[in-house]
Amino acid sequence: RDATQAVPGEGPKRADFMLVGEQPGDKEDLAGKPFVGPAGRILDAALKDAGIAREDTFVTNAVKHFKHEMRGKRRLHKRPNNYEIERCKIWLERERDLVRPSTIVALGVTAARSLTGKTVTISKMRRTPVELADGTKLIVTIHPSALLRIEDENDKHAAYRDFVADLQAARAAAGKSPAKS
Repeated sequence: RDATQAVPGEGPKRADFMLVGEQPGDKEDLAGKPFVGPAGRILDAALKDAGIAREDTFVTNAVKHFKHEMRGKRRLHKRPNNYEIERCKIWLERERDLVRPSTIVALGVTAARSLTGKTVTISKMRRTPVELADGTKLIVTIHPSALLRIEDENDKHAAYRDFVADLQAARAAAGKSPAKS
């Protein structure tokens, strides 16, 4: 209701990888493109470190609008509820039908819930490919915005390395060699 615009996914018409986040953030809502803000910069770096070319990847979100609350002049993210996830599921399914990726990476619990239809625990599913009903492989990992909230630098570097390892597991599940940088 209060978003500037819907933010559809973007990437090649046929991509081996589809990355699904939670919802657009403030920068994405204003730009109309997914993962262009601070979390997007972390995602870009991690993809590169994992040997996955972003330009060969379809990037989208489970929910297509930015849900937020105002704090002064700032628009702060609010987690989408189950109703919003279900209402936007048709758009994610349509993107999947069009792109037909071999491997999907769910970035966070909202994306994983949208793709599996159930609440999941990231720590129990990380790096383990799960086959969805249509045969697509699913890898579940954290959302890159989680890295922005880690204050301790050592903890942040360790979490980033784990995130890259998750993306490398997705690349391996798809049977792909590292992209050339």
